[in-house]
Amino acid sequence: MTRFLVVLTDVRPLAGTERNERACPERRRQVVGASSREAADRIAGAFMALGMVRAGRQRVKVIAVGRRREG
Repeated sequence: MTRFLVVLTDVRPLAGTERNERACPERRRQVVGASSREAADRIAGAFMALGMVRAGRQRVKVIAVGRRREG
């Protein structure tokens, strides 16, 4: 079963021409797990209502973790 993480991060200034989240990830403020995409989207929607996200200082990411098993 695929699980999802909803991550609230600080937006950092662009250093150079591209971002590399693996080499230098943004600082995480909050991480919440969800068991379905719908639940993750609801949580992300609540985070998007925050003032810091609306002002562009923080970002919300929904990340799929693991794989859904067939069978």
